[in-house]
Amino acid sequence: MTIGTLNEKSLHAALKEWVARPGDLLEQPVNGYVIDIVRDDLLIEIQTGSFSPLKKKLRKLVIHHPVRLVYPVAAQKWLVKVDGRGNARRRKSPKKGKVTAVFSELVYIPRLLEQDHFTLCVLLTHEEEVRRHDPRRAWRRRGWVTEERRLLEVVAEQHFATPADLATLLPPTLPDPFTTADLALALHQPRRLAQQMTYCLRKMGTIAAQGKMGRSNAYRRV
Repeated sequence: MTIGTLNEKSLHAALKEWVARPGDLLEQPVNGYVIDIVRDDLLIEIQTGSFSPLKKKLRKLVIHHPVRLVYPVAAQKWLVKVDGRGNARRRKSPKKGKVTAVFSELVYIPRLLEQDHFTLCVLLTHEEEVRRHDPRRAWRRRGWVTEERRLLEVVAEQHFATPADLATLLPPTLPDPFTTADLALALHQPRRLAQQMTYCLRKMGTIAAQGKMGRSNAYRRV
C-alpha cells in the first residue's frame, strides 16, 4: 500500500478506479506532491471535498503540467443510518445535486480555469452516505456522524476547459442584467449558491458588475 492510499476513503478510491485507464500510473510523486493518476503528461486529481487544501498544489503543478481536477456531485443520494446497536435504515434523500454545485468549491480557485493547462471534470453520481449514531459528536445532527460515502454509479460527466465553458451553466432565461436572486430562481437553487456562482464568473471575467437593481448588485454577461 502506498502513502497516498493509507487514509483513502471509499468514495475517492472508487472514483479513482472509475477514472483510471489501462496504462495509468496511480499515486505517483510529481514535483513533491503525490498525484492520484498520471496518464502520460496529464496529472489527474480527484477531490471529493473542499478545494481549499488543493489551492497551492494545483497552482504549482499547472505551471509545468496539464492538470485535470475531478469532482463528484451526488445527483441522487441514499442515506444509510446505523444506530448504536448496528441496525441500519436506508432511505432516498430528497435532495438532488446539479453540476452547478461545483461553484461552492470553485470559490477557492476561481482563476485556475484561465490557465491553458487546467481542466475541470464534474461527475454526476449516485451514492450512499453512511451515518452512524454517536451522541458524543455532531450535536447539530442529533448525534448522527457521516462515516462513509460509497459510489453506486457515475451517471454523467461534464468537462470544462475555459471560463466560457462554465458560463454556459448560466440559465438562458436570465434577464439582462440580472441579480443573484434572479439567478437563484432560474437555477432552482439557494441564493447562497447563486452568489458563489456570480463571484466565480466575475473573477473569470465572463460576467461583469452592472450597477444596482434596487438594493441588489446587478450583473451582465460579457
